[in-house]
Amino acid sequence: MTPPLPACILRSLLLCSALAASPCTQAQTVVTNTLGMRLVQIPAGEFLMGSDEPVERLQKDYPRMERVRLEALVDEAPVHRVRITKAFYLGQTEVTVGQFRRFVQASGYVPESIADGTGGYGYNPDYDPEKSARGDQFEGRDTRYSWLNPGFAQSEDHPVVNITWGDAQALAQWLSKTEGKTYRLPTEAEWEYAARAGTRTRYHGGDAPESLLQVANTFDAHAKPQWPKLAEHALQGDDGYAFTAPVARYAPNAFGLYDMHGNAWEWTADLYDENYYAQSPLNDPQGPKTGNVYVRRGGSWHTWALYARSSYRNWNSPQTRYTLVGMRLVMETAP
Repeated sequence: MTPPLPACILRSLLLCSALAASPCTQAQTVVTNTLGMRLVQIPAGEFLMGSDEPVERLQKDYPRMERVRLEALVDEAPVHRVRITKAFYLGQTEVTVGQFRRFVQASGYVPESIADGTGGYGYNPDYDPEKSARGDQFEGRDTRYSWLNPGFAQSEDHPVVNITWGDAQALAQWLSKTEGKTYRLPTEAEWEYAARAGTRTRYHGGDAPESLLQVANTFDAHAKPQWPKLAEHALQGDDGYAFTAPVARYAPNAFGLYDMHGNAWEWTADLYDENYYAQSPLNDPQGPKTGNVYVRRGGSWHTWALYARSSYRNWNSPQTRYTLVGMRLVMETAP
């Protein structure tokens, strides 16, 4: 008589059969484009989007967070089923400084932080947020700062930051025209589906905030000396970087994607509406039709663990250029 399968294997098989798009069942396909971006094919499939964790449970695992911050996460609910009906390619990493530089050189495009003469934001060790008019953690807008200078050293393989939503659109449009394919920002649903890669945990590496240290560059012991007043929110471990890290330095998720948590916030194509989930369609939600700000996802090198969860939603004006914000692009598959 054949012995029964161990429970862990049985659960894995059940997950694979329930999610036809699961990475368990499909080999990864990776392509490289004109600018040297590697893009991973993300299969079609279904997932549960959002989070409805009780405030009390979050308080237990994020004890330093004020209750009002936890209560503000209501825009992550209701949890709802989403079907991604068509496979797509997604950047294996965030767009890097070197890739963006090649785009600028080839296209002649002038990023908004330079074109409009107002600059971006950057790290300045002498800057005091409490003495600034807006209380921003970083100095700006200032013409000293742009994608070329976020106030700290970056090499060509670091994620490009100080990128506006319009800059991301310009890159996608240029790639589309150059290659004869369709590039764009991911929808919010595509982004979360890709970030989760079949998981329902807070992070693709688990539920514990400390699990981020293996898969992400976020606000930790290496970064807190620059912001001693925020030290209580730093993860106790050290991910090795105080600012941005070179892409793909941490463990990927099951789809083979790197830095879906941390390193740089990533623009999406969707306008923001805190109530959108209650009316989101099952198939390929595109976000609300009207609004003033666009969703960004994933957290950054300066982000606290609560805000790097797969379900967390943030937003900015499309003109925002910030030292934490970059992008990752979709390339659509052929019809």
